[in-house]
Amino acid sequence: MKNNVLKGSLYVALGATSYGMLATFVKIAYKEGFTTAEVTMSQYFLGFLGLLILNLFRREKSVAKPETSGLKSVFKLILAGSSLGLTSTFYYLAVQYISVSVAIVLLMQTVWMGVIFEMLVHKKMPEMRKIISVCIILAGTLLATNLLEESVIINWKGFAFGILAAMSYTATMYSSNNVELHFPVLKRSLFMILGGCIVVAFIFYSSINSQFSFAIFLRWGIMLSLFGTILPPLLFTKGMPLTGMGLGAIVASVEIPVSIAIAYIVLDEPVGFLQWIGVILILFAVVLMNLQKR
Repeated sequence: MKNNVLKGSLYVALGATSYGMLATFVKIAYKEGFTTAEVTMSQYFLGFLGLLILNLFRREKSVAKPETSGLKSVFKLILAGSSLGLTSTFYYLAVQYISVSVAIVLLMQTVWMGVIFEMLVHKKMPEMRKIISVCIILAGTLLATNLLEESVIINWKGFAFGILAAMSYTATMYSSNNVELHFPVLKRSLFMILGGCIVVAFIFYSSINSQFSFAIFLRWGIMLSLFGTILPPLLFTKGMPLTGMGLGAIVASVEIPVSIAIAYIVLDEPVGFLQWIGVILILFAVVLMNLQKR
């Protein structure tokens, strides 16, 4: 049992680490002259192609009745996957204006947004433990984003994109845990990424012109699609059943320090002492929110 939990935690941690590296890759791509349209489209189109190939060579059994796997279910998954495309688009736009450390903290606001979303959907007040956790997250965000520092000028365009990314990420988290769970993992991921592809193509359609650099597909597209759209869903799906949602959410929060640490090492982005205190507060709140009652 302990070995299974340890194995599951490792899968979830690797999935979260994969997500944590994305923003740094995107920042480097921006420095090389690539645009948000090129970065996002290459990630989703190659990601969809990769999942399509995996689906062709690996057959998985559905865990529900065959009649529930019709066109209606496929359409639901494609629609649910549209929030994936929005999350990446808003997140990568945010990274264009603000540092990776601030962007990842804003993206993780999905923790308290998820609490509010659950409250609205289920029409039930959250437990006091969750309310306290939300307050701690907000306090940690003030520190982690340097909002209290008068000498620091926050780019509000990047801040707004970060919050929009968190909102769409909240929708993604909900659909990942609730929409058409009977589908095999690979097929489910394929249709959700297809939804993301459609949204990204719709948003950036006008950017496909003579100036669009298709070099992005080989330069960064393969890496972004691997670490952003192929590996994480597979690792989370393998790990979460072994850890359970509570422990899984705690382990997945490693994405925050990993993202900040990689940006600090690779991009040399400054991270102050108060920012680290803010990150620790957010991580503590995630643990508090997901601790099971004995």
